[in-house]
Amino acid sequence: MPELPEVETVRQTLKQLVLNKQISDVSVFWDNIIKRPQDPVEFKGWLQGQRLRDIDRKGKFLIFQFDDISLVSHLRMEGKFGLYDSGLPKPKHTHVIFHFTDGTELRYDDVRKFGTMHLFEKGQELKHKPLVLLGPDPFDPLFTLEYFYEKLQKTNRHIKSVLLDQSVVAGLGNIYVDEALYRARLHPERIAKEITFEEASRLKEASAETINKAVKQGGTTIRSYLNGQGEMGMFQQELKVYGKEDTDCTDCGTPIVKLKVSGRGTHVCPHCQPVTH
Repeated sequence: MPELPEVETVRQTLKQLVLNKQISDVSVFWDNIIKRPQDPVEFKGWLQGQRLRDIDRKGKFLIFQFDDISLVSHLRMEGKFGLYDSGLPKPKHTHVIFHFTDGTELRYDDVRKFGTMHLFEKGQELKHKPLVLLGPDPFDPLFTLEYFYEKLQKTNRHIKSVLLDQSVVAGLGNIYVDEALYRARLHPERIAKEITFEEASRLKEASAETINKAVKQGGTTIRSYLNGQGEMGMFQQELKVYGKEDTDCTDCGTPIVKLKVSGRGTHVCPHCQPVTH
């Protein structure tokens, strides 16, 4: 699943390609992707004539800001946006096409069909599901050390489970949680309320640093992620533990091991990330 750096890379790429284009029509080939309004005809009607003014992001969600409408889109496992000329054939996995007045099309492809799209009157998107359920992301000024530490002190869950909880911090997924915990020298099975203030500070900084580096590298290509121009992310070259089981830790030489924590495959260096503090 694309995580915050991948979605941010898509946002930045699409802004270069589609800003100020005006929608002439919308084609929907898989109705289940459209969540609000659920009627594809109504969805199309809301968007016709709208000009795309900006593209924002909250957590793993893209927010397309039109004149009067906000389109909230989640890519889920395999969703991808791309800009094409209107004359090109439609691939079988293209499920939504936004036709622009200049003869180009923004196409949404999704092999698994898990992606979602919601429309709201502009300015209302943050007051309703799904965005209202999200906590701040690691770049948000609201994601303060005090906020983070208070959240940790209120739960007996594993620290990895808390970091994956989008209501606590939005945008982090399995790859970047493993990497941030490694950089902070914290074991993913540590109990959140037992994390010290100093450790929380270290983890907050490690999360932001990991995400920042990943954004600069265009995200991580695991399986099938591509940005809006069909380019792969390169942060996989910087990964320290994720997907590195049975290879030696670059810092201490101890083999990386793979565990299951909170039902997720988890990568850890037993030496650098002791289970007790």
